[in-house]
Amino acid sequence: MPTRIDASGERIAFTFDGQRVEARSGDTVAAALIAAGIDATRRSALSGMARGPYCMMGICFDCLVAIDGVPNRQACMVEAREGLVVTTQDGAMEALS
Repeated sequence: MPTRIDASGERIAFTFDGQRVEARSGDTVAAALIAAGIDATRRSALSGMARGPYCMMGICFDCLVAIDGVPNRQACMVEAREGLVVTTQDGAMEALS
């Protein structure tokens, strides 16, 4: 979980579903996605409806994404870093063993 605030505002970039997303150093992936106007990060396993960041503190699991190929990551709990590859999570994905 990100524990620091970087007042320098250094810009970094990662991709979400192939789209470049810019963030400030210290932002979470979820915060950067919201700032970029992206509000859906996964599709429900039951209904297929779009879901996205809601609580922003790791309680609700609505912001699940795959990060660098690892599914079931909470975007609100992962600090954005240069070069991350973030993708929409469709349904309930099994974790890699």
